[in-house]
Amino acid sequence: MAIRRRIDEAEGRRALELWAAQAQTDGTTADRTTLATAVRFTLEELASRAEGNSVEVRVPPFGVTQCIPGPRHTRGTPPNVVETSAEVWLALVTGRTDFAAALAAGTLTASGTRADLSEFVPLFTAAELEVPR
Repeated sequence: MAIRRRIDEAEGRRALELWAAQAQTDGTTADRTTLATAVRFTLEELASRAEGNSVEVRVPPFGVTQCIPGPRHTRGTPPNVVETSAEVWLALVTGRTDFAAALAAGTLTASGTRADLSEFVPLFTAAELEVPR
C-alpha cells in the first residue's frame, strides 16, 4: 500500500537540493521552512521505500514516520525507535554521514533490534542532488 504524501515531491526535492547546496557551500543551514520541508519529504520518501510499521523514525520538531516491514506497533512507546536532529537526518539521507558514525557520535539514538537504518540510507546521492548551474 502506497503512503499518502503530504509534501509535493518536486517541492520537497527542491528543499532538499537547497539544503544540500547550502550545507556544501558554506556549512550553514537553510531557513526553517526549507529545513522542515526537506525533512518531511525525506521521511515520506523513507516510508515509501521501506513500507512497514515496525520502526518509528523521529526528527523533532519536524516529523515522524513509521517504516520497515515487521511486527506492527500499536500502543505506547514503540519498541524500535530512531531519533535525531534535522541536520543529522538530512546528512544521513544524503550520504554526508552514515548510520553507524552518527550512532557512535551520539548524534542519533536507536533503540530496538530493528532500529538500524543502514540498509535504507542514504536515500539520495550527492550527484542526484546537484542543481545544474
